[in-house]
Amino acid sequence: MSQNNIPVSEVYWSLVDKADKKFSKIRDLPYYERNRYDTYFYKVFKVYTQLWKFQQENRQKLVEAGLKRWEIGDIASRIGQLYFGQYIRTSEASYLSESYIFYEAVLSREYFKEGVFQDLNLANKQLRFLARFLMVCLVLNRREMVYQLVNQLKMLVDECKRTFQETDFKEWKLVIQEIVKFLKADSAFMNIRPLRYNFVLDLHPDFIPHVANPKRELRLRAAILSSYYPNEVKFSELTLDTFRMLQCLEWEPTGSFYQSSGAPSSGMGTNTGQNGAPGPNRINYSQDITDPTLPPNPRKAVLYRPSITSFIAVLATICEELPPDGVLFIYLSASGTMSSPSRAGTCLGNPENIITSFQSHTIYSDEASTSPFSSPCDSPNPSAQSKWNCSRYHTGCLHIGARGSGGVNCVYPCDLIPFTRRPLFLVIDSDSSKAFKAISGAEKGEPAAMLLSPSSSSLIPAAVDSSRHPSGSLFTIFLTAPLQAFCLLLGFSGSDIEMDIYNKAEKLLSSSFNDWGSTLATSATLDPAWAQVLSDPFLRRLLLRFLFCRAVLTLYAPTFNKTEFLPECVPCLPEAVLPMTASSQTAILQIASVFGATNSFIFSERIMLPETRNADVESISSS
Repeated sequence: MSQNNIPVSEVYWSLVDKADKKFSKIRDLPYYERNRYDTYFYKVFKVYTQLWKFQQENRQKLVEAGLKRWEIGDIASRIGQLYFGQYIRTSEASYLSESYIFYEAVLSREYFKEGVFQDLNLANKQLRFLARFLMVCLVLNRREMVYQLVNQLKMLVDECKRTFQETDFKEWKLVIQEIVKFLKADSAFMNIRPLRYNFVLDLHPDFIPHVANPKRELRLRAAILSSYYPNEVKFSELTLDTFRMLQCLEWEPTGSFYQSSGAPSSGMGTNTGQNGAPGPNRINYSQDITDPTLPPNPRKAVLYRPSITSFIAVLATICEELPPDGVLFIYLSASGTMSSPSRAGTCLGNPENIITSFQSHTIYSDEASTSPFSSPCDSPNPSAQSKWNCSRYHTGCLHIGARGSGGVNCVYPCDLIPFTRRPLFLVIDSDSSKAFKAISGAEKGEPAAMLLSPSSSSLIPAAVDSSRHPSGSLFTIFLTAPLQAFCLLLGFSGSDIEMDIYNKAEKLLSSSFNDWGSTLATSATLDPAWAQVLSDPFLRRLLLRFLFCRAVLTLYAPTFNKTEFLPECVPCLPEAVLPMTASSQTAILQIASVFGATNSFIFSERIMLPETRNADVESISSS
């Protein structure tokens, strides 16, 4: 029988079956080893393009054959899910915006509405759709739609409980509790300005001062983000801390900062989206917010409660894919423990543990290395060998999963040593962060740059106390939303601050960042580990915000000169940007003065506001 004689419904369901199989295959792929799976992504979108086009051209016949509206919506929803999954794998903003377009079209056309309270499976499909769309809107920072979806999710769960009384919807109640708690912590005040790098508010990369005669200039190409605390604020597998850091390492698409909501969709049409996938008829939202001149976002792997073996597998694979000019950024936020000598000996930095677990994984190595996973204890440097003798050296670890399972959920400093053959930029936010200073001097070829959080936050206001995490870690807030962190430290909330005052402080802080950036770029004592990354916009911004955080906590009266409350960086930065310099103190004094909070800090007697100093000079001159 020729293909023309095959019933339309049979062709359609054959395509559906083919699409389902390819969808399942790409859905189950890991979020790392991304370069290997580009062809899979192309193939799955090709079949969905065929499926969507076929159902459009034969809609009436298919409806007569029994096609339901929810089945059309299911295809569009899966395309949105595929786009979001590809965004997670690549960090490309266009995939994120395309995902929003498809999900928004499904919502506006109410594909799942008909029969939702007669069919439990269809009700669950609608609930899953709303939860996935919530995640997309959250990451895209479209808060109006987030609140709309939360309300719809609440009403749907309540109605489902009444309709399907024999079914337990406890899990969906927990989902609602999670997102409500998340939104309460990530308030409007925390989003006064975008967390993403914005050309309107952040220094344009073309104007970043260059370091004189750097050995090389590296770029942030990949990042691993992982955060875990018991009972921390999260939605699905995205914790509040990783959510903020994820945005901090992306470009703000041009125009989206100024749009409160996207244009409404007019339904699913014949337009073609990225990679040939079908797109709905709409005002082209993707083009409206995407600037083709923006560089690609650094690729990111967000890991929620990974086992240490999984963490190292991802780390090794990303190191393999890192380009020659690339820096790998590692962000770990977790509680820590100072280990006993016996426990320190069980870390995966031990070469036997690593090689046994990961014989299939390799990373770039220098010629002097005998194995990509040679032990830190094999270092030719006698002092490093002594330092990293894991059976004797007291070190600390981070718990990236539940405690009580030995070293399975612990990251030790020695676990990262084999990967210092590539340039690493580490941000460790933990009460055991200082243990990672031991990496310095034990690297396998590249100096690691590290920003380490304070080891204590007991004197920090409860609203930002990292041990309770109602608003996330203060150190992470300083790195992602520094002025908001300053206000939270002083006990201010959004309702306490007028926007004119906030904007004045924002300008002062921006000026201080520019001054510190110029000082670092022109310093003759800037360590090469910092010099090679200072021209990267993301890493430079994090470093300057660290300087602000360190200066604030050094001068803040309750933590004044108490080392356990102060962050550290390794290697050391030039003395010209230390907290007690006149320029650093003046910068903090100016910002504190805007908020009327100078009494909350301890400044040297000679430090005065510039306008006060000028008035004193004029007074002396006239006398």
